[in-house]
Amino acid sequence: MTDSKQNNLKRSKEITAEYFAFLDQHIEEVISGKISDFLELNQIAKLLHVSHSHLSDTLQRETGHHPCYFYDLKIADKAKFLLTDTELSIAEIAKKLTYDPSNFGKFFKKWTGETPGNFRKENKLPKSSPYF
Repeated sequence: MTDSKQNNLKRSKEITAEYFAFLDQHIEEVISGKISDFLELNQIAKLLHVSHSHLSDTLQRETGHHPCYFYDLKIADKAKFLLTDTELSIAEIAKKLTYDPSNFGKFFKKWTGETPGNFRKENKLPKSSPYF
């Protein structure tokens, strides 16, 4: 393998890792209220100093999925955590994740196959659990 190909592979892995790290931090900032809304993918690409198409192509090549897939997946995972590990209402969780409650329900069901209420009911640890 030529040095150029090795450098391209290394850069692709760097971009992928930077994107995932950015998403984790960004989602936490939105939930905490530090930032009021989720950024668009082109805004994230700009902050990562790559073009939107380069970010999309790189993630697709490295992972087999479009960057939006991981954005939504990480939001769904955060929603699962909030549903099972907090006492926030579903409407409050939806708002923290910048969703209208009815759209949040549709989004959540698309990713998990069940409604937020059913997910919470089936997965929430009882308060008497030693994990609380």
